[in-house]
Amino acid sequence: MSEKGFRYVYGPVPSRRLGRSLGVDLVPFKVCTFDCVYCQLGRTTIKTVERKEYVSAADVLDEVKRKLAEEDNPNYITFAGSGEPTLNSRIGNLILRIKDLTDIQVAVLTNGSLLWTKEVQDDLMAADLVIPSLDAGDEQLFRYVNRPHENISFDRLVDGLVDFTRRFPGQVWLEILLLEGVTSMPSHVKKIADLVARIAPACVQLNTVCRPPAEEFAFPVSQDILLSLREFFPCPVDVISEESQEHSEISAFSESREEDVLALLRRRPCTSEDVAEGLGIHIAEALKRLNALIAIGTVRSTISGGRNFYTATGGKSPSGAPGNKQDK
Repeated sequence: MSEKGFRYVYGPVPSRRLGRSLGVDLVPFKVCTFDCVYCQLGRTTIKTVERKEYVSAADVLDEVKRKLAEEDNPNYITFAGSGEPTLNSRIGNLILRIKDLTDIQVAVLTNGSLLWTKEVQDDLMAADLVIPSLDAGDEQLFRYVNRPHENISFDRLVDGLVDFTRRFPGQVWLEILLLEGVTSMPSHVKKIADLVARIAPACVQLNTVCRPPAEEFAFPVSQDILLSLREFFPCPVDVISEESQEHSEISAFSESREEDVLALLRRRPCTSEDVAEGLGIHIAEALKRLNALIAIGTVRSTISGGRNFYTATGGKSPSGAPGNKQDK
């Protein structure tokens, strides 16, 4: 059970793209259509394309109502969380119900894998903003990077992105996450850019690994290279900078909250799930706190068996005082 009885709604938390975002999580942890090598949540535990009501829509709506009553209004209400939100068959109804409750804009962060179905497209039509992903320019690297469910082909993914963007009345921002030595070569970026011309999003958000990934071989692309690759794209490009992300997340959480995380990690290495359970918070908020501490050097991450384990270091604490070393 999460903080104050919230299981499916978390935050508002700082978002690199959306300001203060109230997160809505519609599937259990790591239920997804992909098993991306760069995922900060680790490897997918249930890879599926089955749509159903994974969590109670009525309970989700109740939590959103209670959060909005706290008068701490976010910039966006964002369907994201710990898996692929469009797998939940009630997402369309929930978007409509939330739009009846508030004027706050609704965003959906999706890997885009199910946008080829009219049912999913229809469900998202009432949202204000949809941010799907495209991480490769051909079938071979799509399989390598995203490790999709066997029923999802690259051509089907791209056709879905094209068709949805053409139909959707709101804005589509296309996120492209590049990996060093894999998808960041100019020849391959050109393939992705040619597909972007077909999809015609409002903008591209060019990103790379900046969280501890599921696989150790998922390496980040340097900021300079990301900036140089903007010229390939036929639409506005926003390079998601690690520096601005770190600043927003470090300033977002109080020293006392960060100390709660450090207290856990000084006792033993923990996964993000362990931290979330130990502090009674949603895993997305736990990850925000952990990454803020990694940015200032008081926490480090190691990967073992496709899972990220976090440990406290002897670096500076948020207040500037030396942190305690991890217990041996």
